[in-house]
Amino acid sequence: MKDFTISNLLDLNETIAGELFEGKTYPWEVLPEIGDFIIKLGNTLDPAEYEHLEGDIWIARSAQVASTASIHGPAIIGKNAEVRHCAFIRGKAIVGEGCVVGNSTELKNVVLFNCVQVPHYNYVGDSVLGYKSHMGAGSICSNVKSDKKLVIVKDGQEQVETGFKKFGAMLGDHVEVGCGSVLNPGSVIGRNTNIYPLSSVRGCVPCDSIFKNGEPVPKREM
Repeated sequence: MKDFTISNLLDLNETIAGELFEGKTYPWEVLPEIGDFIIKLGNTLDPAEYEHLEGDIWIARSAQVASTASIHGPAIIGKNAEVRHCAFIRGKAIVGEGCVVGNSTELKNVVLFNCVQVPHYNYVGDSVLGYKSHMGAGSICSNVKSDKKLVIVKDGQEQVETGFKKFGAMLGDHVEVGCGSVLNPGSVIGRNTNIYPLSSVRGCVPCDSIFKNGEPVPKREM
């Protein structure tokens, strides 16, 4: 499971939440702490750069937020981010600098690193999305198993019991998720990997690879 540690998936220089990941091995370990961390961090943000709204919401003054977007705290919307028409941020959400949260996209208990795009009809719950990762239209992070059992992260014969009932997906930096794909609970996608459209992903997908129709993952040609 060493390929899916924080250091192998994420550039902590590309998030305002770097401190949240310190002392942890795997990115999903931050999930229970996101809400409290936002409140702690928000209270340190410069009022000249961030507007503090009722309900523990901090929005960068350079961000563009549609009047029709719904934002519930605790939440931080980073510099130059764009929150579009009818986006729904349910709370415990960090939206990084330059991110795009699009029409009818729903976020809950997430960390979006800088320049992440979730621009069209996406659901992202209990997840971490790395720098410049992108989710195509209609792709979602499913965060609860159909049998409601606790999520186990699986990489071949290796398994890590998370103890979480709600766990969406962990995306490394520069991951591309194709339109209409479902990342099942406990999915972990390595850096620089492409998920083909209409894929159903389970378990861990290696870095620098292509995932297509559930077939074995070939190395990308770089």
